[in-house]
Amino acid sequence: MSGLKRLLLAEDDARLAGALRSWMGLEGVHVEWIATGREIEPTLRSGRFDCMVLDLGLPDMPGEDALKSLRAADFDLPVIVVTAREQVQDRVRLLDLGADDFLVKPVHLDELSARLRAVQRRRGMAGPLETVLRHGPLRLMPASRTVSCDGRYLKLTNREFWLLEALIRRKGQVLSREELAEATSGAGPDELCGNAVEVHVHHLRRKLGPALIKTVRGRGYALYAER
Repeated sequence: MSGLKRLLLAEDDARLAGALRSWMGLEGVHVEWIATGREIEPTLRSGRFDCMVLDLGLPDMPGEDALKSLRAADFDLPVIVVTAREQVQDRVRLLDLGADDFLVKPVHLDELSARLRAVQRRRGMAGPLETVLRHGPLRLMPASRTVSCDGRYLKLTNREFWLLEALIRRKGQVLSREELAEATSGAGPDELCGNAVEVHVHHLRRKLGPALIKTVRGRGYALYAER
């Protein structure tokens, strides 16, 4: 399987794990099998993995908590979730928590192989592993223009993203309204439209929490101590 050499499987069903290891072995993929959620982070830190298959029904912790934890810890590998839940809202929540794809049980190994190939292709299109800008629980990825907070992926407009990126790259510094206007539009202060910067800051506070971006009266805005 092109691009996939090492797969982490978090699954407490020994029969499924054995079948998947044999199946993937035929394609030259090594499968590292763990059966509990508490093993996930130590195993990921111990070696390089290209992808992960995560069963939501682990015996020691909810799979959602495991997924949220590994995303909050900046593990950026693709994750395919295996679940018995079929409701649309459950699948949407998994994607919002950072899953790349999901499969509903019973698992068919040929379909799982196809989904593994698909997530590898999607990640391959994004190029090498990108830089992650961090501020407390906030993670911003400039190359893919994605933002997460406490493991929850957020939808920002382009200008909201550019403004937040400018603040994170220069956190601890006060950025003036004019500097932020240039970051969000590429325009000089003469091209500002009314209180555009204030509007973008207001929207970011609504999405990220009111305490994140500080107003420095008469000077501008800043990100200070991480929370």
